[in-house]
Amino acid sequence: MGQRSSLTSLSLQPDEARITDERPKKRGGSALLTVLLLLLAVALGVGVYELLRRLQALEQQVAGLSARAGEAAVLARKAADQAAAAESAAQRAADGRQVAETQMAEARQDAEASRVHAEAARQEASTAQQTAARAQAEAQEIRKNAQAEIDRLHGALGSIAETRRTALGLVMNLGGDHLKFEFDKAELRPEDRELLSRIAGILSTSTETTISVNGHTDDVGTDAYNQKLSERRAQAVYDYLIKAGLPAAALSVMGHGKSVPLVRGTSDAARAKNRRVELGIADSRLLTRRPGSAKP
Repeated sequence: MGQRSSLTSLSLQPDEARITDERPKKRGGSALLTVLLLLLAVALGVGVYELLRRLQALEQQVAGLSARAGEAAVLARKAADQAAAAESAAQRAADGRQVAETQMAEARQDAEASRVHAEAARQEASTAQQTAARAQAEAQEIRKNAQAEIDRLHGALGSIAETRRTALGLVMNLGGDHLKFEFDKAELRPEDRELLSRIAGILSTSTETTISVNGHTDDVGTDAYNQKLSERRAQAVYDYLIKAGLPAAALSVMGHGKSVPLVRGTSDAARAKNRRVELGIADSRLLTRRPGSAKP
């Protein structure tokens, strides 16, 4: 028993010694493992933190990029709107330019037409001025010739009876010293016919002459009576001048009654002078008679 116990004790001692030797080793391995695990955990923690930090940074970058993308989209929309507005304005400007060019072309055409019309009007005015100048020269020549004819008639007729000038021509007074109408009479005497024949001979040499035969009376009697008497006296002279060869178209006849006395007064001499016939003689080239104008 004693030996067995000793052997047992001897046999157990090496195992216990190994066990005792192995425990520290196991403890050291556990500590190392723990350290490694801690290091790993720290490393993982640091990695996770760094990863999270990077993720956060990336998220911030993504958020910034998104914001920038939004701003860029807004700017793009604004740019697109501005581009559309600019395109619309450019189109309107192009349309306006087209309209302006069309209007300018039309204005040029109108201006050219106006220039052509103005040139035609100028030429017409020039032609009209030349025509007017020729007409004026011709009129002056006609008036000159007509005035010369009136002067000739004035000299010739003035040698026969009293003849005076008027604005329209001549007035030849055939008063009591030449045509002696008896009181209340309108008949011509032989010597009166001879006088009228001489006058007709002179007037027949002037083809442009017009003659108005005007009868007058003295103041004795009513207006109506004297009007008829003056008309008969004028008609007697008118008829004889036509018989003497003067054209009827060149003569006219009118009675004035006692409304236009040659001299004032009621004496026999005054009344004899007022019983008369006057010949108004004018050159038709000088007449510019208006309606209602007095005859010479």
